[in-house]
Amino acid sequence: MKQALLATCSALLCSFLLSCSPPRPDRPVIGAKNFTEQVILGELLAQEIEARSGLKVERRFYLAGSYICNQALVSGRIDAYVEYTGTALTAILKQPVNRDPDAVLQTVRRLYASRDNVTVGEPLGFENTFAMVIRGDDAKRLNLSTLSQAAPHTPNWRLGVGYEFEQRPDGLPGLSVAYNLHFSSPPRTMDLGLLYRALNAHQVDMIAANSTDGPIQAFGLVALQDDRHYFPPYQAVPLVRTQSLERWPQIAQALQALAGKVTADDMRAMNEAVDGQHRDPAEVVRQFRVEHSL
Repeated sequence: MKQALLATCSALLCSFLLSCSPPRPDRPVIGAKNFTEQVILGELLAQEIEARSGLKVERRFYLAGSYICNQALVSGRIDAYVEYTGTALTAILKQPVNRDPDAVLQTVRRLYASRDNVTVGEPLGFENTFAMVIRGDDAKRLNLSTLSQAAPHTPNWRLGVGYEFEQRPDGLPGLSVAYNLHFSSPPRTMDLGLLYRALNAHQVDMIAANSTDGPIQAFGLVALQDDRHYFPPYQAVPLVRTQSLERWPQIAQALQALAGKVTADDMRAMNEAVDGQHRDPAEVVRQFRVEHSL
C-alpha cells in the first residue's frame, strides 16, 4: 500500500508540475526588461523576425530586470531577449569580472550553451555600459570629466541608483572601492525611469545610468569617464533558446541580419525619440529599419 500511495503521489506531483509549466504558444515570444532601450531592442528583434519569417511574434516586455528575464528565458516563457555581456557574465552567470570584450563574449557563449541550452547571437554593434552621470552645471563649475576627479566631492553628494546596481557584483560596492566613493547618505534606490527626473530636480547629485540614454545629451548632463576602467564590457547580444532556433530557423536569419547594425549613436537617438519625443517604440523601430534597409 505504501508503494501504491507513493506511486499515486508521484503521479499527482508530475501532473501538478506539468500543469504549472508555461504554455507553449505557436509563435516566437520576445521579452525585454523594464526600460526604454530594452523595449526598443525587443521590438527590433520582433519586427525583424516577423519581416523575415512571416511569423507572428508575441511581445512580453517590461519583465523587470536581468534576473526575471533570464528566468523567463530558461523556463521557456520567452524565446529570446537582448542582454549585455558584462551583465550576463557577472550578474547572471556569476563569473569574475573580465575587461576583455572578446574573452567575455566567448565565456558567456560557452556557459549559456552548457548550462541553459541558450545560444548567444552576434553582437548588435554597440555597447551600453554603466555611466555615472552628474548635472552639466556641476561638471563645469567643478571642472569634472572623470570619476577620479569627482570622488573627493562625493561626501557632499547624494546618489541615485536603480534596484540592481546597488547589489550587483559589477555595481556600486565594487565601484565605491575602486574610486573611494563616500556619499552623504545611503543611495536613493528608484526605478530607472525616475533617475533623470531626480537628478534634474536636485533630489540627487549623481546617478548610475546607462551610456546610451537619450536624456544625457538632451538635458546637457555629463557622463563621467570611467578612467580606472572598472566596468566590464557590455556588448548588446541576443540570447535565444536553442530549442527555439531549431523550431523556427528563421530566427537565426533575423539575428544575422541585425548583427553589427546598431551603433551607440543609433541607440541614443532611438532612446531619445521614445523618452524625449514620446514616440511609439514600434514606430521608432520601423523608421530605423527603413533607414538601414532591413
